[in-house]
Amino acid sequence: MPRKHRRPRIRLSTLPLAFLLGLVAVVAVLFVTPLGRVGGDAGGDTAGLVVAESATPPESTAGAPAADSEPDGEAQPDDGTQSDDAQSDAALEAAVSDALDGTWSGELSVAVLDTADGRTAEVNGERAYVSASIAKVDILAALLLQAQQEDRALTADEKASASAMIRQSDNDAAFALWSALGGAPALEAANARLGLAETNPDTETWGLDTTTVGDQLRLLAALTAESSPLSAASRAYALGLMEAVAEDQAWGVSAAADPGQGAAGSEGPALKNGWLPRNTTGLWVVNSIGRIVHDGHELLVAVLSDGHASMAAGVTRVESAAEAAAETLVSMTAAPGE
Repeated sequence: MPRKHRRPRIRLSTLPLAFLLGLVAVVAVLFVTPLGRVGGDAGGDTAGLVVAESATPPESTAGAPAADSEPDGEAQPDDGTQSDDAQSDAALEAAVSDALDGTWSGELSVAVLDTADGRTAEVNGERAYVSASIAKVDILAALLLQAQQEDRALTADEKASASAMIRQSDNDAAFALWSALGGAPALEAANARLGLAETNPDTETWGLDTTTVGDQLRLLAALTAESSPLSAASRAYALGLMEAVAEDQAWGVSAAADPGQGAAGSEGPALKNGWLPRNTTGLWVVNSIGRIVHDGHELLVAVLSDGHASMAAGVTRVESAAEAAAETLVSMTAAPGE
């Protein structure tokens, strides 16, 4: 904006008439022609509006239409994506609330994604949880990325440890791979490539990492999407291990899978679970992530929770939440008449 100068006090009675008329004209121009916008005229939104000194808009608003081209009133989204997500979130919140015991005082978050159309829904997505053994999927992804970068196959020892870590949830195998990778710094580097901005590796061990359901969906997407930094061979290897977890660990999000999924050579539910009693409270963390097929829709599902009196109680709530999530999203994405 032009620098404001303090005007000297003047006595109008001593000014020549011509000078006075000229001064009035200048003042009128200043009031009619704004030097720069300091507020919005489209619904009061000032985002993207630029004052006279700025040559270009901020990076976050580059490409936005000029303020004076906006219609009066609040700007509307370009498409229905945001409103659809909001509706899905609200529907899922209601469904999960109905599915859970109303007297339980713990915390649970759930997120689900339909891989066909990219539609998602989540509840309590901002909450972070201790990962427990679902961190083993992150370790596996980091191992595969490292092998790709080094242009090599996994060694026999790495394959044996990876299989035990995922299929039997072997903690010693997980620690061996985590240490060989380089610990927390290696996981942080891998997570940056995978887009996991809400996952924080613990510096001393893998099981106390914290994460969110949103990041767990992104991790699952890295195992299933062609756009992933993981190669097709790496993705197939990881999913193959997750489809073959030990029978006593085949619980969690797989409860929402179609009956018979995995039979007759078809792809089964691919999952990894985590469970951990907390020393400070004696209450249980119970988590489950995976890829399932529900009513013919391929879904990625993540359920994280804390505050269960027992592991069994946590498993029941996690499975109920997974079933509610799958049914809610599929019912909202079904085509008319389907």
